[in-house]
Amino acid sequence: KCHTCAYFSMEFYTPPSSSRGISLKNLFLIIGVGLLLILLWELRGLLVSLMIAVVLTATLAPIVNRAEALRLPRWLAVIVVFLGLISMTVGVILLIGPTVIQQIERLIRLLPNYLDVLATTAEDIAVRLGADEPETLAMITRFFDLQSLTSWAFRSGQQVLVRSLGVTRGLVGGVLNLILALLFSGYMLSGAQSLIRGIVQLFPHPWNQRIEAQITPAGRRMGSYIQGRILVSSILAIAVTFGLRLVGVSELALGLGAIAGITNLIPFFGPVLGSIPALIVAVAQGGWTFVWVLLLFVIIQNLETYVLDPLLVGSSVRVSPLYQLLAVLGGAQVLGIVGALIVPPWVAGANVFIEKLYIEPKLAAEAALVTKPVLESLPSSETR
Repeated sequence: KCHTCAYFSMEFYTPPSSSRGISLKNLFLIIGVGLLLILLWELRGLLVSLMIAVVLTATLAPIVNRAEALRLPRWLAVIVVFLGLISMTVGVILLIGPTVIQQIERLIRLLPNYLDVLATTAEDIAVRLGADEPETLAMITRFFDLQSLTSWAFRSGQQVLVRSLGVTRGLVGGVLNLILALLFSGYMLSGAQSLIRGIVQLFPHPWNQRIEAQITPAGRRMGSYIQGRILVSSILAIAVTFGLRLVGVSELALGLGAIAGITNLIPFFGPVLGSIPALIVAVAQGGWTFVWVLLLFVIIQNLETYVLDPLLVGSSVRVSPLYQLLAVLGGAQVLGIVGALIVPPWVAGANVFIEKLYIEPKLAAEAALVTKPVLESLPSSETR
């Protein structure tokens, strides 16, 4: 009996000092995590700059590597690449910028007339369909009213700007953070190897080696995503510009093509947003123009979805479209337009670590557990 009592007391009794130690450790852990979250929230502007800098670094790293292959010092290759990109951007702006701005300004001036024609067309369609009640026609008129559309666009744009600039404390802070991101990117590109070694040393062995082995593939996927989106958007802008000229919308073709190309940088929703101005202009011109413009955008979007995106973006990124959509929505919800642009490449890079450090070892371990009993059940002669 005494032995039985001693057994149960040893089995179920926990020393009070141990329980107090665990609770105190958990308390310190919760406090530490809370303080870390507060610190990260206060430094959110700096974190966004670092996120942008990492994306820029991953995008420009292949170009810098090619420049370094020409026997240039790494720091000089970074400077040459940055100066080349700045010069190319300024050249494109000087070449087509004035025409694009002029056509967009003309589009804004003609927008009230376009909306009036659009409202008249919608009322005619409603009457032909039998919906000729005064309330229905009044609702259509209010829907295409320029003042209501302007106020709605202003409110929506203000919300997006608040999300985009809220983490950077205003417009000036946003510009400064962008300049800071460019500086960070230059430092990362010039001292990439030492920076990577310094980061991976924070992790215990063998995780430091495993993480270091995946940094380059993750950066390659992030850079491939941005490079692919820029290339696809440029092709789409050129195709829209020439397509609109062919179907008779030549006066505003370059401006509408530029709008379509810029909005196309945002996956899923950008192509739809970019087609709306061109469709409004097509309706105002009347005739078969709307049908041709709609057909043009349908063809271009199908080519992008089934040819360009899989070839230039999806083949290198290898992220499910569902995850890309969630990344765009989540990034836009938290950071506005900036988040919609920079969060998807981060998801693409994180997908590399998840695949190589968790999914593949997990599948290998499961396969080993399945094959081990089979091998043990075989006779020794068969295993040999």
